[in-house]
Amino acid sequence: MNVFRRFEADPEAMYNFYGKALGFKQLMTFNIGAKTDVARFQVGDSQLKLSGIVPNRTYKRGEIKDATGVRLLTFFFTDRHALEERFRTQGLPVPVFEPIAGTSRSHTFLKDPDGQWVELVIVPDSEKAACMGIEVGLSVSDIEKSRAFYREFVGLEEMPPEDDPVFHVKKYSYQHGSTIISLRCFGPGLPADTGSGGIQYVVSNAEAVQNLAKERNVVIDQPLSTLPGFSLLTVWLDDPDGITNYFAQVGAMEKK
Repeated sequence: MNVFRRFEADPEAMYNFYGKALGFKQLMTFNIGAKTDVARFQVGDSQLKLSGIVPNRTYKRGEIKDATGVRLLTFFFTDRHALEERFRTQGLPVPVFEPIAGTSRSHTFLKDPDGQWVELVIVPDSEKAACMGIEVGLSVSDIEKSRAFYREFVGLEEMPPEDDPVFHVKKYSYQHGSTIISLRCFGPGLPADTGSGGIQYVVSNAEAVQNLAKERNVVIDQPLSTLPGFSLLTVWLDDPDGITNYFAQVGAMEKK
């Protein structure tokens, strides 16, 4: 499971922020046609993918609570001093961390060069194995509909709900490998950010995903198709808030 973030800032600034300041290994950048580059960064056993904004999607900047959508990416670190030094080296303001109430962690919020929110969390060594990936923070309009989508349609196992000590709402999370999807609801009637980010799943049968989506009336944004130059069969779906859930079958063409 991977996460992608779309941006319109200077690509080099974005790559330096996630690669050099945060310290994630940059992988080969893919050109998928139509002058679209997808830069990839390794985070745990998942990838963060960065690409330019696309039409036919809505984008809402502002505070995390101002819209529904992929509003926050959280990353975890054990070496605070090394992280601070990387920011100094890149000429960026050094993050100022504050304790998270009721935990042994500290954190800070900041914006990436595109103005999108990132949370950096410092964890003790004893928790390193459990949280070295990405937490994808989704703001949703109807918590029960979203829980049902990720639990019953996507098939992720729901973790016990938490009282979020930072946002003071109930948080529902789903973990797959080192990636966590977390749902928070900040109230009804918020505008929808359907373009800034989304979630990618690597699956063994993309056609079966599309068939299930039709059966359960899940919105299909882009039906089953191949990506020229890549051995991928993909289907793009929307969750109840229009957040992209993109399913990719790798090696599909070799099986034909």
